[in-house]
Amino acid sequence: MDLSAQYCHFFDDDEFVETDRPGFRRRVITGEQLQLCFWRIKGGATGSFLHKHDDHEQLGVVVRGALDFRIGDDDPTDRVVLGEHQAYLATNGVWHGDSVFVGDDEYDECWILDVFAPPRDDLRNG
Repeated sequence: MDLSAQYCHFFDDDEFVETDRPGFRRRVITGEQLQLCFWRIKGGATGSFLHKHDDHEQLGVVVRGALDFRIGDDDPTDRVVLGEHQAYLATNGVWHGDSVFVGDDEYDECWILDVFAPPRDDLRNG
């Protein structure tokens, strides 16, 4: 399906793509100036490392489950736990990650909507 000309997107279970990290599935929609990555991550999954984006801002919203992670300046040591409907903002150069994904009661998944501006090239193909 050519998503470049599609205006409406639906998030059926079979539309999510497995990644190279066990327990991580995603659906990506890319526009001219921003990009949405809808993550469905198995509770307890590992594979998130502390990182930063020098050329991208990242705004995330936890939709289901919880996210226990680190975010902050050069060496964040404090952990933050975000529950459903809470958000985080990692502006250019802000360290974040080292995440623990807490699954919800229904799917045992953590659902996160990440918005990147500008779009990341490494996520363009799903």
